[in-house]
Amino acid sequence: MDNEKGRCFLFLGPELGEKDDAVREIRRNLGGGPGGHPEETSFYAGEHAAGDISAALRNASLFSDQRLVLIKNADLIKDKNDIELLASYIRSPQAGTTVIFLSDEIKVAKALDDAAAPDSKRIFWELFENRKGPWVRDFFRREGCRISDEGIAVVLELVENNTEALKRECGRLALFYGKDRLIGAEDVEEWLSHTREESSFTLFSRIAAGDLTKCLESLHTLLGAKESFQSILGGLSWCFRRLRDYQALVESGAVPPDGGRGGDFEFKKIGLGSVKSRGDYIQADRRYGRGAADRFLSLAAEYDTALRTGGGPLETLLLEMFIIKLVNGLRSGRGPQ
Repeated sequence: MDNEKGRCFLFLGPELGEKDDAVREIRRNLGGGPGGHPEETSFYAGEHAAGDISAALRNASLFSDQRLVLIKNADLIKDKNDIELLASYIRSPQAGTTVIFLSDEIKVAKALDDAAAPDSKRIFWELFENRKGPWVRDFFRREGCRISDEGIAVVLELVENNTEALKRECGRLALFYGKDRLIGAEDVEEWLSHTREESSFTLFSRIAAGDLTKCLESLHTLLGAKESFQSILGGLSWCFRRLRDYQALVESGAVPPDGGRGGDFEFKKIGLGSVKSRGDYIQADRRYGRGAADRFLSLAAEYDTALRTGGGPLETLLLEMFIIKLVNGLRSGRGPQ
């Protein structure tokens, strides 16, 4: 990779594992520091001012020939002046500096997108239905383990649809059951129910039911298990994006609004293969209505910034406020108050 002129990349989309792999590949190709590693810095849009980010990017490194700068939550760069300031940098990056703009969304401000070179932009989509099963099967094969088709189906139903989460849970399954047995559906269900008694999925179930007391109990259980706020917000964001997918199917008439018979193939495409897994999304749609996913994601971005800048001893309180605003705001249909 030629780094003399500097490079800017735009990596978007919800597929966290492949996106992280792409960042690691760029990191490996950069040298310049002790041990051949670049100097690395991360900024969070919404937390760090665009002017401060731009000034830092324009300054040369004192410690390394190469720098790697990650600008996360790039979809939150929305102010016109901020957009133009960073778009100007993208068009003329600092020599020896590689910048990667990152977002779980698939779009950023048009001016940022236009400023990036076509070969520097990638959208990392969630695995398509026809790729998910082979991915899981190949993972276990590489580990020297065996898993049944039914076991694969349960993994795909209960684990978030990105390779980072799949790699983590499949790795634990392979380590626990080893190479001497065929891992079946009951094994997967037992393992995941035992190791994930509380998760973002169960918290979403409480939210779908509108049970604020149970929501707060789930939150405290997760925090007691040392789950990070990033993990909690990230898992819930994934659930609400899937709610948005479900609502789009209902609006198009591809699936029945009451979860009745029909539309099984469409349900499976968005990871809702069983009647049980559909229940939370049907209930959330009924309780909160259309637009709930976008209202949630807006509130999550607001609290992500608040937790990064003023978390610490206030983390539990901020997360409690987030859950209360989430449930009450979505229930009202008016969005965050």
